[in-house]
Amino acid sequence: MSVMSSPVEFLELLAREAAAVEFEGPLVAARAAGLPAERLAELEQAKLVALRVRALLERRRRRETELSGLYDTASDLAGLRDLDDVLRAIVHRARILLGTDVAYMTLNDDERGDTYMRVTDGSISARFQRLRLEMGDGLGGLVAQTGTPYVTSNYQEDDRFKHTGEIDGGVGEEGLVAILGVPLRLGSSVIGVLYAANRSARPFAREEVSLLVSLAAHAAVAIDTARLLAETRSALEELSAANSTIRAHSSSVERAAAAHDRMTALVVRGGGMEDVAAAVTEVLGGALLALDAEGRRLARVGEIEEPDRADIVEAVAASRTEGRSVRRGPLWYAAVVAGAENLGALVLRPDGELVDADQRILERAALVTALLLLFRRTVAEAEGRVRGELLDDLIARPLRDADALRSRARRLGVDLDAPHVLVAVGDDAIAATGSARQRVLSWATTYASTRGGLAAARDGRVVLMLPGQDAGGAARAVARDLSRVTGRPVTAGSSGPSTGPASLATTFAEAERCLTALGALGRAGQGASTAELGFVGLLLGAVGDSGDRDVARFLTATVGPVVDYDARRGTALVKTLEAYFGVGGSLARAAELLHVHVNTVTQRLERVGQLLGADWQKPERALEVQLALRLHRLRTPAA
Repeated sequence: MSVMSSPVEFLELLAREAAAVEFEGPLVAARAAGLPAERLAELEQAKLVALRVRALLERRRRRETELSGLYDTASDLAGLRDLDDVLRAIVHRARILLGTDVAYMTLNDDERGDTYMRVTDGSISARFQRLRLEMGDGLGGLVAQTGTPYVTSNYQEDDRFKHTGEIDGGVGEEGLVAILGVPLRLGSSVIGVLYAANRSARPFAREEVSLLVSLAAHAAVAIDTARLLAETRSALEELSAANSTIRAHSSSVERAAAAHDRMTALVVRGGGMEDVAAAVTEVLGGALLALDAEGRRLARVGEIEEPDRADIVEAVAASRTEGRSVRRGPLWYAAVVAGAENLGALVLRPDGELVDADQRILERAALVTALLLLFRRTVAEAEGRVRGELLDDLIARPLRDADALRSRARRLGVDLDAPHVLVAVGDDAIAATGSARQRVLSWATTYASTRGGLAAARDGRVVLMLPGQDAGGAARAVARDLSRVTGRPVTAGSSGPSTGPASLATTFAEAERCLTALGALGRAGQGASTAELGFVGLLLGAVGDSGDRDVARFLTATVGPVVDYDARRGTALVKTLEAYFGVGGSLARAAELLHVHVNTVTQRLERVGQLLGADWQKPERALEVQLALRLHRLRTPAA
């Protein structure tokens, strides 16, 4: 550490609000450097002055924070009289968003040392609504005691929780089976628990837990604001005159109150990202940019340039670490998170300086944004499941009620009587982890829905139904775009166009056979349609009609004796023929490819000659044999 010749370092410590003990650092360093006594005395005097300034600033800061909080609470007084309405709206929204039978909230009773039922939605049992839980009893008592979310798919049979007759009786009378409980937190304290419960067994996904955690945060803020209101009523009598600090902060407090009201209303009615951005800029001024976790723009209000990706990543990481908004140059960043999940960021370019209350508005907006993004994801996943189920029914055999399928499709904006092509995506797109498979299916769902089509996962593959008549072009576009998403080559086979529900199953089967043909022809990582495969495509399209019988007769006449011989004797004559033709008729290379001796290959080919005739290697016969082997491979893919 270098020793400075002036007390500038104490100013730097004041600027970054260092702890009092850190002000000894410059003196320690100076003594270690052996500075003269006069210099040490000067630094000692500078330290004392800096500590007095720090104490004065700390007292002023505490006073400003106290007055700002009191005025903020006073401005919200009218709305806070309806705390019960706010809590009921939050509990009701939790029930709707998570799709559960019941949602409820318990609050801790510090005097009695237990937790009691505060609000319920969907409950039918009076006994359940009067429950009180000792700390540690049941799922809720354990959440209230530990401050950790807990979930059970079958409460009565879950031995992780301390069961009591009173709690089990109330839960049983309500008929609850699956329960999720998350803590209501104020700082490091737990003041209650927010629950979502079902009357039948069901799992709760991580996204649902994050969504309930966000709702619990809003409930905790409303409860804490009500507590501050009670304190304000007694403290307002002491505020006989407004001092300069109050006047300086009054406008920001009013803005915070207005923002609180608007964003609370946004949460309850389910507004969009543009609404959040407009609310923030109307209160704070300037321009705001909302980004998702990948840095893509969600909304923008006002003139603001998108920062560099590296700057966004660094600022969001700092905001998450500090738990509040951070400033980088003229921009303020607030991380949008739900639990440990990063959902994006809000970037604000204010017209002027932001005081603490203004920063809290931006942070509150980030919390509302997280809730809206989780809600949007939940809705998108639900719509994707509905679209996937429809497509699955359309390509299933036998076909269900065609009119009912048309009606379901119309509700999703899909006209089944218009031309559509079916695209089957190869296993190479999803032969990865579960999260990668989910990303591929999510991409396919979005890709299809934005084009007025459908997508679904079927038998380990992904299938898309897209409007249009260019089956080959659709397959190549899917293969190209999905390859970029997965970072590896993706194969896509297609067929069509098809019109009407009745023909979609056949078209899908052709698309799958086209996909198989592409792999057999060594065209992995490409996209093509059945028609584009030429003769092979015609053979594939003929499956199920007389064309298939013609192919079967051709195979029987050409290589049938060899195939039958392998089936009876368990030999590998077909495999040997494929290897022999594949290396251009070289016995040595075929033996190397098959990992056998050259004599073995010779003996096998002699047996082939006995079965097919001595002229099987003549050019015209050899061409027929090779084509027959390729068709046999397409019709009988490896297990």
